[in-house]
Amino acid sequence: MISFEPKELSTAKLHSYLLSAVAPRPIAFASTVDAEGRPNLSPFSFFNVFSANPPILVFSPARRVKNNTVKHTLVNVQYTKEVVINIVNYDLVQQMSLSSTEYPEGVNEFEKSGLTMLPSDVVKPYRVGESPVQLECKVNQIIALGDQGGAGNLVICEVVKLHISKEVLNADSTIDQDKLDVVARAGGSYYSRAKTGFFEIPKPLSTMGIGVDALPDDVKNSMVLTGNDLGMLGNVEALPTTEEVAAFVKDRAERYPSIKNVNTLRGKHILAQNFLSYGDVDSAWKILLS
Repeated sequence: MISFEPKELSTAKLHSYLLSAVAPRPIAFASTVDAEGRPNLSPFSFFNVFSANPPILVFSPARRVKNNTVKHTLVNVQYTKEVVINIVNYDLVQQMSLSSTEYPEGVNEFEKSGLTMLPSDVVKPYRVGESPVQLECKVNQIIALGDQGGAGNLVICEVVKLHISKEVLNADSTIDQDKLDVVARAGGSYYSRAKTGFFEIPKPLSTMGIGVDALPDDVKNSMVLTGNDLGMLGNVEALPTTEEVAAFVKDRAERYPSIKNVNTLRGKHILAQNFLSYGDVDSAWKILLS
């Protein structure tokens, strides 16, 4: 066994070890508003429930390791003292991942990730309509754990209202864990699904995804493509060029003549979804734009 003292490691290396070892971790999909009332949405995996009476959740927006700056979520909860914690299930995990992109201040991550803003009953931040459980919270206390990159900030929240989808409830009003189908965070690009274990999603942080709001209307309103599909399609920096699409179609048509017969919108969406199931976002886009 290899052993370290924390001070022997760089912050980035220590961060990586801790996140890979302490896994899987539940995800707080935190919705806030800034001083001007603009929505913000971001996931945090330093999160859990710590009390039922009073009902207390704690999540931690850590200072960025790379430049010691703080996230918009922390600034917002410091000002408004309100937050909605939305539970992430498998059906919206791609859109959740897309929302973690470092968009500039004021950009609405609900729109970028294609998620629905539902007004809350008690607090100002919006709920994520697609989330199976939404927890409106008042912030009781924020505890800064340090002032250097990687330092956490414990946001201690008291739940003031719960919203639970009927679709995840049993006849006795308990939550069916199988129906809830929650996902959790692990190290690197890995996530864990309660039903099937680990799976991988390419991290969007290295690029600025165009977002679901920038997708063509026929794609956004597709009767075939799912929210996860849209999240994958929105996590590209730019769409393929006309030349790239033409070259792709010619090459594919020569090798797979059946592609020539895909001349309906629904047919394109079905074929694109097939490419997405293998993680081939580039080919999916070329099919959609052909």
